[in-house]
Amino acid sequence: MPPPRKFRISGVLADRVFALLAHAAAWLTLATLAGILVSLVIGAWPAIEAYGLGFLTNSVWDPVKDEYGGLVMIYGTLATSAIALLIAVPVSFGIALFLTELSPGWLRRPLGTAIELLAAVPSIVYGMWGLMVFGPILATWVQAPLQKLFSGVPYLGALVSGPPVGIGILSAGIILAIMIIPFISAVMRDVFEVTPTLLKESAYGLGSTTWEVVSKVVLPYTKTGVLGGIMLGLGRALGETMAVTFVIGNMNQLDSLSLFAAANSITSALANEFAEAGEGLHQASLIYLGLVLFFITFVVLGLSKILLLRLQKNEGARS
Repeated sequence: MPPPRKFRISGVLADRVFALLAHAAAWLTLATLAGILVSLVIGAWPAIEAYGLGFLTNSVWDPVKDEYGGLVMIYGTLATSAIALLIAVPVSFGIALFLTELSPGWLRRPLGTAIELLAAVPSIVYGMWGLMVFGPILATWVQAPLQKLFSGVPYLGALVSGPPVGIGILSAGIILAIMIIPFISAVMRDVFEVTPTLLKESAYGLGSTTWEVVSKVVLPYTKTGVLGGIMLGLGRALGETMAVTFVIGNMNQLDSLSLFAAANSITSALANEFAEAGEGLHQASLIYLGLVLFFITFVVLGLSKILLLRLQKNEGARS
C-alpha cells in the first residue's frame, strides 16, 4: 500500500531542504577560503607592489630601515617542517605497526590512549619544555659532541656549527616531530585496522612475515589514508606557532645553514611582530608572509593529491 500523499510530499520537501543545506555548506566553505585569500592579497598589496616576487629571495628583514624580505622565515618554516616529517613519519609508522600487528591485547588500548593524549598537550607547554628542558639536553649531549666529532670535516662541520645553546632549527624540528607524532600515528593505526582481516590472514597462511604482510598487503591497501595522515601532520607542522617561537631562536638573519643555527619561521615572525607592526610596509610584509604560508600549504596539498592520482594510475596499469 503506497504511503499517503501528504507524507510523500513532506519527504520530498525534506530531501530538497537537506540537499540545499548541504550545497550551502559546501559553497560556504569555498567562499570562506576565497575570502581569506582575498583579504590576504589586499592586506599584502603594498608589499607586493614594493617587492614583488623578490620578497621571496631577499633575506633582509630590517624594520628600522623599513626593508623586508621573507627568505629567512620561509627557509625556517620549510626546514623545521622537513626535519619534523623525517623524524615523525618512521616513528609514527612503527607505533601504528606495533599497535595493530605486534602489541598484546592488554597493552594496545592503554598505549594507544596515551599516545593520543600527547595531542591534547597545549603547544605552549611543548615550547616551554623544549626551551627549559630539551634545549640544554640537546646542547650538552648532542650538539657539543657532534661539533667535536665533525670539527674540520667539510660540509658536516658546517651543519653542526654554532654556539651550543640548544635552540635553533633542529630543536624546533624535533619539538614539531613530537607534536605531530600523535596525529600521524593515530591516522595510520586507524587505516591499518580497516584492512580486511581475510587479506592479512591469507598472506600469513602463504608464509609471509609480518613485514611482508605490512609492506605488500596493508600499505598498498591503505596508502591513501597513510598519505592523508602524513599531510595532516605536515599541515600541523607548517602552522605551529608558539612551540616554534620558544625554541627556534627568532633570528631574522641567515648567517649559516647549520642545523643548530637560530632562525625564524613565518608563524613565529607573525606572533612576535604583528601586534607591534604599524601600518605600512611592515604590516603588509607580515601579511605577505601569511599569504606565502597559505600558498605553501596549498602547494603541499596539491602535490599530495597529484601523488595519490599517480599511485592510483600506476596501480591500474599493473592490474
